[in-house]
Amino acid sequence: MRRLLTSCGCALALAACTAPPGFDQEAGLVHPSFGTATRTNTLAQSGASEGLRVDLARQFAAEVDTTITFAFDSDALDTAARAALQRQAAWIRRYPELRFRVYGHTDLVGSEAYNQALGLRRARAAVAYLVSQGLDARRLKAVASFGETRPLIATTDPERANRRTVTEVSGFVQGHPNLLNGKYAAVVFSGYVASAAPDSAVAAGQSALGGGTAEP
Repeated sequence: MRRLLTSCGCALALAACTAPPGFDQEAGLVHPSFGTATRTNTLAQSGASEGLRVDLARQFAAEVDTTITFAFDSDALDTAARAALQRQAAWIRRYPELRFRVYGHTDLVGSEAYNQALGLRRARAAVAYLVSQGLDARRLKAVASFGETRPLIATTDPERANRRTVTEVSGFVQGHPNLLNGKYAAVVFSGYVASAAPDSAVAAGQSALGGGTAEP
């Protein structure tokens, strides 16, 4: 009997040393997306968040018109530009953890130095309007100008498509509480929940935040 128990014990010990196939995977689940939230939280907390920023930048560009255009030699916002910026502000308000950069552009008419300054004025005008919608200026302070160096349409004639600003996700607000304690997945989830809210509920939330829609 003792010999039999000893044999059984050895067999169990050998079995314990042999890992079954897929032992390093999550127990009971083999779906390729399982564990994504945990990996995302880890990346966000470790500072390796560039991929996360790119994903949110793509989402921003897919859901909102990130570009507004201007009249010739002007940094004034017309009705269409203000409407686009209001939509940008509504999206930005959903993600208080993100920072944004606004780039100013011009067409190829005029000197390079003049157009550099004009592009910057346009970027600042867009930022000022976003701030007027109740957004934190510290998340939008970074403005830049490409002047005439990156036209959408290569022409030396006046071209409205080239006279534009473009708003982009630039990074995360350092130390924001929503990025701590493994809550990054909740950040993304809350954004999707906000995007699915009825217009009336969204408007009520904006009013509560002091970010009502300005008249054109």
